[in-house]
Amino acid sequence: MRFSVPGPRSLAGQLFAMQAVLIAVVVAGYALFTYVSDRSQAEEAARRQARAVARSVADSPSVLQAARTPDPTAELQPYALKVMRDTEVDFITIMDPRGIRWTHPDAKQIGQPFRGHTEKALKGQTFTETYTGTLGPSVRAVTPIQDGKEIVGLVSAGIRVEEITQRVQGQLTALLGVAAGALVLGAVGTYVINARLRRHTHGMNASELSRMHDYHQAALHAVREGLLMLDGQYRVALINDGGRELLDVPGDVVGTSVADLGLPAPLTGALLASEPRVDEVHLTASRVLVINTSPVSGGERRGTVVTLRDVTELQSLMGELDSERGFTQALRSQAHEAANRLHTVVSLIELGRAEEAVEFATAELELAQALTDQVVAAVSEPVLAALLLGKTAQANERGVELVVSEDSRLDDGLLPETLPARDLVTILGNLIDNAVDAAQGSVRARVTVTAYTEGSADAAELVLRVTDTGAGVDPAHSEAVFQRGFSTKPAGPGGRGLGLALVRQAVHRHEGVLSVAEADGGGAEFEVRLPLRAAVTEGAVLGGERDG
Repeated sequence: MRFSVPGPRSLAGQLFAMQAVLIAVVVAGYALFTYVSDRSQAEEAARRQARAVARSVADSPSVLQAARTPDPTAELQPYALKVMRDTEVDFITIMDPRGIRWTHPDAKQIGQPFRGHTEKALKGQTFTETYTGTLGPSVRAVTPIQDGKEIVGLVSAGIRVEEITQRVQGQLTALLGVAAGALVLGAVGTYVINARLRRHTHGMNASELSRMHDYHQAALHAVREGLLMLDGQYRVALINDGGRELLDVPGDVVGTSVADLGLPAPLTGALLASEPRVDEVHLTASRVLVINTSPVSGGERRGTVVTLRDVTELQSLMGELDSERGFTQALRSQAHEAANRLHTVVSLIELGRAEEAVEFATAELELAQALTDQVVAAVSEPVLAALLLGKTAQANERGVELVVSEDSRLDDGLLPETLPARDLVTILGNLIDNAVDAAQGSVRARVTVTAYTEGSADAAELVLRVTDTGAGVDPAHSEAVFQRGFSTKPAGPGGRGLGLALVRQAVHRHEGVLSVAEADGGGAEFEVRLPLRAAVTEGAVLGGERDG
């Protein structure tokens, strides 16, 4: 025969069993206490009843009169049986002072000595006792029959213990019925509650819940992406290590409202929104985050699950890719123009006009070389110089003239390592792209770039200024223009309003200053001032000073 060891019960089942046992123990204890208490009360009630009956019989004048007759039994036996039936006692025994019975429920016991104590009664006292007589154990009262001070007889009335037990058992039966009903009702209520608990715990036992909690904690700390859970009141219910890092929130923020985390207003609004957000880009002080929100509901709103991904590096790479695409388009345009010029030169030679062909080709080379010399002379820093050359060709392709002002002066090796070229490309590239967009279509469309350093050797700063001939920026939007999502142009497939927000993020990361004003002659003028933390040579700094 095979015996199977039952597996661990579910948590709900264990709670149900524990509560059922607890209810049974409480009910059984109460029943036992009630039985003992009721038995004691029943015995005390029997004593009072026996005492009252005995005193009533002893005080009866007819009993006193019959006790003086030669044959007391003849009158007292019928009287005692009648009183016994009327008062529901088990026996009434009337006897002489010596204890010889005059009456008894069993006529055979008349004339026999009384079984019990009579000493106190012979002294004129009434007392009760529990004694085993001819009818078995009984609770009895013994009292004297007095004629003045003379004791002429004794009366004993009693109730059998068996009768008392039957009375208590009747009460106990009713109590057990009530207890059983309470147990059944408690069991049903416990079952209903635990059925709901089983649904919430999915029938898992305590060890399974503990193991799931361990897996849950391990997964939260292992996932590099940020995970944030909000309750129905938009308070932080859970946040993992990745979420703390990406949102830059210190300490324990569980229980804190989202509005009190100090996050940027657009990001806070997205977290507080009731509708889900999918792959929405938001900027913090130093990161570009993609967030997804999903409400948790079960008949009512219970909270929100938020996932966070850091795409700062990806966004920077996309910016560089956009720049490379711009360079590619510019090169394609230049290649097309070069092909046209080459065909022109070849056609002039075929027509026998070699001198004119040489003159035409030389003029084109001198123009391209002059543009390169102008940019490199003003900004010899290689990354910025390459960026300006590419943007110049890209702007020309769109019908916008991009020039580097004569005030520009930025030597190679002047910028410290704390100011990486990638951030400069982000700042200047986005400002130029924004300016070209604004200037395109205007009269004498032009974008002017100025780059120089100023200040002392101990407090030098890099100044980047981009001016366009567009419509300018409304003073009321001078702050909103740098917020993510703000744009006065129609949104494209990838959305708008991110470029200037990235510029502000990079500027703030280097503790710089970004401002916008109206340019001379109309248009907008964006200016960036970045502190140069590393020491530069005094000659280089002073040589780069400009009034700006």
